[in-house]
Amino acid sequence: MSLNPASAALLDGLRERLGPNGARTPEDEPGLFREDRDRYRGHGAFVARPASTAEVAEVVRRCAEARTPLIPVSGGTGLVGGHVTMAEPAPVLLSLQRMNRIRAVDAADNALIAEAGVILKDVQDAAAGVDRLFPLSLASEGSCRIGGNLSSNAGGVNTLRYGNARDLCLGVEAVLPDGTVFNGLKRLRKDNMGYDLRHLLIGAEGTLGVITAAALKLFPRPAETATAWLAVPSPQAAVDLLHFLRPRVGDVISAFELIDVVGFDFLAETGMPKPAPLDPMPKWSVLVECGGRAGVGEALESALEAAFEAGLATDGAVAQSAQQRDALWTIRETIPLANRAVGALSNHDISVPVARLPEFIDKATAALNRLDPTLRINCFGHVGDGNLHYNVYPPRGRDKAALGNRRDEVKRLVHDLVHETEGSVGAEHGVGRAKVDDLERYGDAGLLAAMRALKAALDPAGIMNPGAVLR
Repeated sequence: MSLNPASAALLDGLRERLGPNGARTPEDEPGLFREDRDRYRGHGAFVARPASTAEVAEVVRRCAEARTPLIPVSGGTGLVGGHVTMAEPAPVLLSLQRMNRIRAVDAADNALIAEAGVILKDVQDAAAGVDRLFPLSLASEGSCRIGGNLSSNAGGVNTLRYGNARDLCLGVEAVLPDGTVFNGLKRLRKDNMGYDLRHLLIGAEGTLGVITAAALKLFPRPAETATAWLAVPSPQAAVDLLHFLRPRVGDVISAFELIDVVGFDFLAETGMPKPAPLDPMPKWSVLVECGGRAGVGEALESALEAAFEAGLATDGAVAQSAQQRDALWTIRETIPLANRAVGALSNHDISVPVARLPEFIDKATAALNRLDPTLRINCFGHVGDGNLHYNVYPPRGRDKAALGNRRDEVKRLVHDLVHETEGSVGAEHGVGRAKVDDLERYGDAGLLAAMRALKAALDPAGIMNPGAVLR
């Protein structure tokens, strides 16, 4: 069904309903119309900034009646163009940044209710305030917001132990495409009364409705945390090390990151040097963190001694203080900034079964070397859950624009190998607009048919984030 451009009557009505703080022009909010890496740009007819669920419902209802496209956005930190479009007609952007209240924190029930515009770091801090942990942790946690985290089913460094955003959500409040409010903020661990609309909305990227608040799971804070940076001979040794450590330290490994020395080199190349945790820096490293009862550090060090004897690790540094722990994580968290400064020819947020991860790395690297041996590859990520950021860069001294004609070829090569290795070409960041073609190419036909049926049933006018996820 065709959509209508935003009419003067619709926009005037929204301005009157939302008031001066709730209505903006696109010129007032330029940051909402660009993707975080500045790869995608968008436009809009109006920026609605509701401060309550009732106001969100009113905006959605009016846009549905006027058949005007509507794009929800929270932090705007997504990397797949999910909240930006140049398609006509220009959409209304629904910014949730004013909906930034933490409504409740219940330590006894291990639950927290946050509105969609709450920054992730503020949720973490609110949990810490009652001696609890909210374990979702991302490089952008100081600016990304809970609504976007849930809409994209964000992952992060602690997925290995705690799961993705979906696994950390007990219930949601949302506005459906006709303006109906879904009141699903239950804090229950068991509730089998009908379809679970929560899981349909999480990961839907604003195409099936607008998440306005969420009930989130909290966990006990670890009494002790142990962190180590380890040299490993290969990605296969990294996977073997994970399996080696698990039975020896228990179910307390929260993060297990694979790091290519190329990423460390990029820090120096872009003027972001960090002290090297090992000397010399190995081709492959693992950053492992465990958290649990007192004695976790002793258990990890004992397990690492056995791992060294088994040849799974060849060197290592164990953090002896919180400051040293933070220094190790700062390296990991700064590498993506250095990557961005270098400028990738093609980025790939992919996942494969953990057991096949070394196979994928070997095959993809060999294939890219055959294509062009001057390309640089920075392969890093959450090896514990099979999620890699397998990114390809031009040779040093050459701008990616000079190789722009190679981008599609590189992307297709990598994504085809991911598919052959039973993986996903959209592990953490979602589909957005950047990966619509990939979903159609690699997605299961039955899944795509069901998704289109659900979209047509819930959003028959097609106003919710048109062009994202599904064409």
